[in-house]
Amino acid sequence: MSQTDQRIAYRAKLLTFKGDPALDADAAVFDDDGLLVVEHGRVVAAGAYAALKHHVTSETEVRELRDKLIVPGFIDTHVHYPQTDMIASPATGLLPWLETYTFPTERRFADTAYAQDTANFFVDQLLACGTTTALVYCTVHKQSADALFSASEARNLRMIAGKVLMDRHCPEFLRDTAQSGYDDSAELIARWHGRGRQLYALTPRFAPTSTHEQLEACSALAKAHPDVFIQSHVAENVDEVKWVAELFPGHRSYLDVYEHYGLLRRRAVYGHCIYLDDEDRARMADTGAVASHCPTSNLFLGSGLFDFEKAGRAGMPVALGTDVGGGTSFSMLQTMNEAHKVARMTGHTLSATRMFWLATAGAAQALDLADTVGTLAPGSEADFVVLDDQATPLLARRTARAESLEEWLFALALLGDDRAVHATYAAGQCVHRRDAGR
Repeated sequence: MSQTDQRIAYRAKLLTFKGDPALDADAAVFDDDGLLVVEHGRVVAAGAYAALKHHVTSETEVRELRDKLIVPGFIDTHVHYPQTDMIASPATGLLPWLETYTFPTERRFADTAYAQDTANFFVDQLLACGTTTALVYCTVHKQSADALFSASEARNLRMIAGKVLMDRHCPEFLRDTAQSGYDDSAELIARWHGRGRQLYALTPRFAPTSTHEQLEACSALAKAHPDVFIQSHVAENVDEVKWVAELFPGHRSYLDVYEHYGLLRRRAVYGHCIYLDDEDRARMADTGAVASHCPTSNLFLGSGLFDFEKAGRAGMPVALGTDVGGGTSFSMLQTMNEAHKVARMTGHTLSATRMFWLATAGAAQALDLADTVGTLAPGSEADFVVLDDQATPLLARRTARAESLEEWLFALALLGDDRAVHATYAAGQCVHRRDAGR
């Protein structure tokens, strides 16, 4: 019997959610002495040990983790794996950063071996930080997407990724065409979408780097495959917004360009969404399109501050993204840290329970995957993270003095990073352990 088939029970503290903590004060479900039962790669039961101990039979392996916290696997809704090697590259802003660092780095992904090596390192970095699902940008090269999906499939992860579409305003060595982009994307959808736990995302980089013809071709693919994801960028930077207005005259806003081509819908995820107006936010709410808030990137590149208050009033779906390599950390805990600060700068307080919800159940709900990941509900895929509040002396000292669940989780979010990830599980299998090899 393989580990995936065996029934294993984890006795630990458990945190999951039954709703958005911003709307329901009791949305966070916490069991100080909990039991998570996993079999065949899925959750059998999760809740208080006292209520579920009958699930532990003589054939059940019980793993005692009572001093640890189990949460659903983190979900990163916006990250560029080809930018792994250029993280922390200095620049004066988004557009110069693209020209100086991003495009030359992405050129290297024409080399299949380089793409495979980077993809494996990237995926292992995600797992070390407790991230089990991510929306990943590849490069314009078809083989870059194959490399990422292969690395994910080897670890049986639930990943979403796509080849970048980019046929103008970029170096010739990174340029596809409307037809080649269509053909490559169609081929990758046929090969990877729904294969095991892999899902495909149509990926126009951002409106300025796609011609009208390419956006039309992307629209045709989106209509032909209503269950694929769509990912792009919108309203990240003031100069970018002005550029879009020049390139697409007659459109009400930057976001309106995407809506014109039928690219606003459920499973459409747009990075940043800083410079939207109320009508834009209402359109995202109405269509179910998701805003991926990337605080470490927005602060690093000086792009601006995402407004949680206005997003909440509009009912716009929001999740968190690291946006590496504009972002400065693969850790969703560090991303929560910076999201809290950005919220404070716009007059909003982001609670710890809501930050954990945004990185787990909230993201899964926004991505139309609420019954699959981001949860510990029976029947869901057993992706989860074991967190250690004793991981560093400072974290241990602070959490020992926490007087409430909120205060304890807040310390984990503000002081935690990859060191706080004791272990990461995907489909019931341990895919990262902090002390492995020690």
